[in-house]
Amino acid sequence: MNAAGGFLSAASPGVISLFFRNDYYPNQEAYLFAIAEAVRGEYEAIAGAGITLQIDCPDLAMGRHIQYADLTIEEFRKRARLHVEALNHALARIAPEQVRMHLCWGNYEGPHHCDVPLADIIDIVFLARPGTISFEAANPRHAHEWTLFERVKLPEGKTIIPGVIESKSNFIEHPELVAQRIARYANLVGRDNVIAGSDCGFGTWVGQAAVDPDVVWAKLAAMAEGARLASRQFWKS
Repeated sequence: MNAAGGFLSAASPGVISLFFRNDYYPNQEAYLFAIAEAVRGEYEAIAGAGITLQIDCPDLAMGRHIQYADLTIEEFRKRARLHVEALNHALARIAPEQVRMHLCWGNYEGPHHCDVPLADIIDIVFLARPGTISFEAANPRHAHEWTLFERVKLPEGKTIIPGVIESKSNFIEHPELVAQRIARYANLVGRDNVIAGSDCGFGTWVGQAAVDPDVVWAKLAAMAEGARLASRQFWKS
């Protein structure tokens, strides 16, 4: 089977700043934009090779309840806007349609009851340059958030990749459920603006194995079949 395309992940300036502390720059903003300038070359090399660039942005979601748990929501939103500005600086010479970004609340098994709601950050996320936004939408803390798009309009030129299979559960989703999840979004934002995806990656770091490899492949097969079912529903002709 020939692949239709490929993408390569790279860390956002914001998440780099979370995991590598600033011991040199005069303030966090200067540090953040120095990182953005440093990773610009990596981003442009990936895009220049004709590969879709995926920017992983747990700083805009997981960062709220981990590194920035002591901030108010408005203080966090201010910090998130700065992170998006730095990201846009690094992506300035890459076409938005060649870039996607992934929001992550942390690919770990846990309560996730402190996750920031998508509704609290979606307007800031929309300010980011990438044309496609991937986010968790299958796990039980975020599966309800499709209703957000009943009142929030997807900006022109943006596409979404909601997670329709979980990346931390060994349950294999039924293709009909996958199709239903796709349809919820397609009915709200348009059939051409939705791509099926997983909540996150299945191998976040070496040695991590929350899901059995055979189950991973079965989940991906269910996602592909569910996408075919949804496509037949939305392209009946």
